[in-house]
Amino acid sequence: MNKYRTHNCSELGENEINKLVVLSGWLHRKRDHGNLLFVDLRDHFGVTQCVIENKNKFFPILEKTKPESVLKIEGKVIKRATGTENTELKTGKIEIQIQSIEVLSNAKELPIPVFGEQDYPEDIRLKYRFLDLRREEMHKNIVLRSNVISFIRAEMLKLGFLEYQTPILTSSSPEGARDFLVPSRLNPGKFYALPQAPQQFKQLIMVSGFDKYFQIAPCFRDEDARADRSPGEFYQLDLEMSFVEQEDVFKVVEKLMVSLFKRFSSKKILSEKFPRITFKDAMEKYGTDKPDLRNPLVIQDITELFTREDVKFDIFKKLVNSGSKVKTIVTKNTKDKPRSFFDNIDNWAKEQGASGLAYFTLEKDKAIKGKGPVGKFFSENSLKELMKICEAEIGDSVFLACGKEREIEKILSVARNKIAEDLKLIDEDKFSFCWIVDYPMFEKDEKTNKIIFSHNPFSMPQGDLDKLNFTKPLEMKAFQYDIVCNGVELSSGAIRNHIPDLMYKLFALAGYSETDVNKKFSGMINALSYGAPPHGGIAPGIDRIVMLLANKKNIREVTLFPMNQNAQDLMMQAPSEVDNKQLNELGIKLDIKKN
Repeated sequence: MNKYRTHNCSELGENEINKLVVLSGWLHRKRDHGNLLFVDLRDHFGVTQCVIENKNKFFPILEKTKPESVLKIEGKVIKRATGTENTELKTGKIEIQIQSIEVLSNAKELPIPVFGEQDYPEDIRLKYRFLDLRREEMHKNIVLRSNVISFIRAEMLKLGFLEYQTPILTSSSPEGARDFLVPSRLNPGKFYALPQAPQQFKQLIMVSGFDKYFQIAPCFRDEDARADRSPGEFYQLDLEMSFVEQEDVFKVVEKLMVSLFKRFSSKKILSEKFPRITFKDAMEKYGTDKPDLRNPLVIQDITELFTREDVKFDIFKKLVNSGSKVKTIVTKNTKDKPRSFFDNIDNWAKEQGASGLAYFTLEKDKAIKGKGPVGKFFSENSLKELMKICEAEIGDSVFLACGKEREIEKILSVARNKIAEDLKLIDEDKFSFCWIVDYPMFEKDEKTNKIIFSHNPFSMPQGDLDKLNFTKPLEMKAFQYDIVCNGVELSSGAIRNHIPDLMYKLFALAGYSETDVNKKFSGMINALSYGAPPHGGIAPGIDRIVMLLANKKNIREVTLFPMNQNAQDLMMQAPSEVDNKQLNELGIKLDIKKN
């Protein structure tokens, strides 16, 4: 028999009444009733209430033991008194009548309490993460993460995929985010890079003749933290398939996501056949390629309206004459909203760095007019035209933004979410997935005006490969796609370019010579030269999936030991300085310039 426990702290019930048991766990909390001391004992599985009388010789020991000390308790299972049952606990109908106690480990005064779910500053939570993880909600989040990963593995095997592990020490990539570099002791002056993703390796697996690959892959990127992105490292479900087209990838991922989200959430999936939205349409209607489709609001272009003589909104008209766009969001039946609602949206937009959002509400007395600060600038006929363009009705309100297209897309995409949240238009009990497709192969760099890859340089361009127009790269579309859920991008993917000659031509458009390609992607280009199958894949982020399933806004709430916003591990004090002996072995000399 295990000397520490006969049962865990969630197992005991009325069937065990009068049995002698041994439990071990953490002292969750104490309640002193004078002659009786009640103790909640907690382990990974749950909580059991224990009680000791003051005449018991162990009473003084337990009385002075601090919360979160680790105890071994021996005692008899008894039925709780009528009216004292706790229906929220699996063990809520019984308690343990303590006979003996052994303190296995004493706890110091706690920097943060474990009992309760109070909010605490993130730096304290991360420094004492081992305590934070004992709290019920955090503990459940991490268990959920483990169960999600186990489920994914089982489902991928059912779908005919096999799991392979790719290298962690690899070569630096010229594309994407900054690499984490690892100096080589045996090759002085040279560096490995931690993989930003197993991109090239998973393609090489397909070239090697394997048909379906997956991996719960660690990825490393030296980039700034965000609510939905960990600085440093994250995990993704990396998968790749041979002899497939875009739709084949979609079928696999949709089947997996539907079964996964049904298994771990009671929320409804709006459509199990995920809508396909082109990148162009997503930017025009939502201002982003990560739209939350639970939000019914859309962005509409009304630039043409400002060429009319009966529109006297001169500030916008001057901007339109110089090439700016005017776009709008219409909210349905908001005529009864107070002025403060509209002013708050306008002020919020200014806080985001925009010039604000003009607005008015459509009214009809004897004639149609616009009620609000800028409504007076529109004639009745121009308002009728606006209503026709936007399918707006009397009682609806109109928010307007004017500027360069990229700028107003950016502000209206977040304004769309802000307005929907304020109007409570988003159903939090639903998941809405979609695919964003038809990404442009290239785009112009706003700073240098040079042609660059817009998404993934290893993607296959769309269309007849023998008739591609290389003189118009900005018109090329690629078989690239993103999967989005509730406004969160879960992953990017693509059908890969497996033809070396085509790859050289595409990279040339982005300024890479054949020598550059051979040098920077030597492993890939060499492998493709020896017969490569058409292949494609995707890599949904594990952290973001669990974040959605746990109904959390921040990825650190579903990560065991995350770094803070400055990419620091406050618990382990990383990154840290190393001594000169280690640096000398690696042939590294520090030359740090202070700002």
